[in-house]
Amino acid sequence: MADGGPAAAAADEPAATTAIRPAEVALLASVFVVAACGLLYELAAGALASYLLGDSVLQFSTVIGTYLFAMGVGSWLSRFLERQLVAQFLRIELLVGLIGGLMPAALFALHSVAAGSFRFALYALVLVVGTLVGLEIPLVMRILKRHFRDRYALKDLVSQVLTFDYLGALVVAITFPLLLVPQLGLIRTGLFFGLLNAGVALWALWLFRAELRALRTHAIACGATVAALAAGFAGADTITRWAEDRFYGEAIVYAENSAYQRVVVTAGHGHVRLFLNGNLQFHSRDEHRYHEALVHPAMAAHGAPRQVLVLGGGDGMALREILKHPSVEQVTLVELDPHMTQLFSTAPMLTALNGNALNSPKVRIVNEDAFGWLERNPGHFDVIVVDFPDPTNFAIGKLYTTNFYERVDEHLAAGGYAVVQTTSPLLARRSFWTVAATIEAVGLTATPYHVHVPSFGEWGFILASRRPWRMPTALPEGLRFLDVAGLPALFHFPPDMARVEAQPNLLSNQRLVHLFEEEWGKVHQ
Repeated sequence: MADGGPAAAAADEPAATTAIRPAEVALLASVFVVAACGLLYELAAGALASYLLGDSVLQFSTVIGTYLFAMGVGSWLSRFLERQLVAQFLRIELLVGLIGGLMPAALFALHSVAAGSFRFALYALVLVVGTLVGLEIPLVMRILKRHFRDRYALKDLVSQVLTFDYLGALVVAITFPLLLVPQLGLIRTGLFFGLLNAGVALWALWLFRAELRALRTHAIACGATVAALAAGFAGADTITRWAEDRFYGEAIVYAENSAYQRVVVTAGHGHVRLFLNGNLQFHSRDEHRYHEALVHPAMAAHGAPRQVLVLGGGDGMALREILKHPSVEQVTLVELDPHMTQLFSTAPMLTALNGNALNSPKVRIVNEDAFGWLERNPGHFDVIVVDFPDPTNFAIGKLYTTNFYERVDEHLAAGGYAVVQTTSPLLARRSFWTVAATIEAVGLTATPYHVHVPSFGEWGFILASRRPWRMPTALPEGLRFLDVAGLPALFHFPPDMARVEAQPNLLSNQRLVHLFEEEWGKVHQ
């Protein structure tokens, strides 16, 4: 026979053996760890960027795109590594562990002291870490091929390595939002996975100690890297407190990561402030202006509201104002984050601010997504108070769409009023009037108004109803800001805040998120 047939073709590739060697298992396990660490650094960078820069979709998209590009560069560069592959792999693991592990802490600290350099540093680090991660898998495959050529054909090698690679990525993708960030926080999570990368380097040091030329030097480098990462892990709370103290400018009395956000409460000079993901939610010196303006124009216009729905507002401040109306029989509070309602119903400093409203027998607390809750639950309410954070990302932006306001309309009693906090009509003028256009697009009457809150500046609200809003003739006693005589001024818009043409915000386009980012981006420049 001229070419030997199938038997000769089969001989071109190594025959797989059934015995699995310990070094082989160790290297494949390393692939799993390497993949997990690589994805973790990518997710950590995206999460940190979304926390500090807003617009999570934009930040995650650009970070992931940059990271994948850098991995491609690293894979291409791996072709130039010809000698001492194990030593090269060991060095890369230490660099990935050290730079990737310290990246969240370094970026967080940088944002506190030099926010203007944050974006450049973010993408520079993503490029460096992505390039190093891109070098890892090609090197592992070549080490496996060189040391176990009797076991693997090329197709089997690629299959095995990519299987462990994808499994590692899957595990991190699931545990990152559900376990790692809520339990460890971003800084400790990064340092923990940096230690895992250093552990892979130690593993390689032990497995291939016989062929490493500078064993002592490699051992010292491994020890120094582990020591630096372990010290960072042990001091993560100190790093976080230092960075946040610089960022917030006041003593932090409470700081935790919930499953949904970073919750920080500061106190100083007799005042308390709440921040969610670094954004100010209230300042105790003037929050009464915001919450009185949010609640009472709708409540008082109704006359005798009995059933009230609050969407968001887990701090209980809006509840405090609602309960000043004696006609109220029940208030249903739908707040996504149980961390918020638990904190503001138990911490003495905070219950003193909200008048212990969350513990009122008239209040029913539901910890669910407001969009889904409105879809699943029937019932009508005399007043609906919508007190969500600003539409800084698409997850929140969906709560400012026609789809959402249609569901609000379905739950609004025939003579009822809904009120929506609606950002600044002065600093984000087009965003404000986009919300008005969105409410009108579902057939509701939109009645906009505004109030000056020193901590925020000029702030806006919109009343939504099926009937025209009517000016109240009475307000509850004991208000610190609102009075009947001053109400008409809230509904007057001077030329620099007057209505501009705007299109409704749809779930399919979320134009409001882009518009909000554009307008507020100019404010912070």
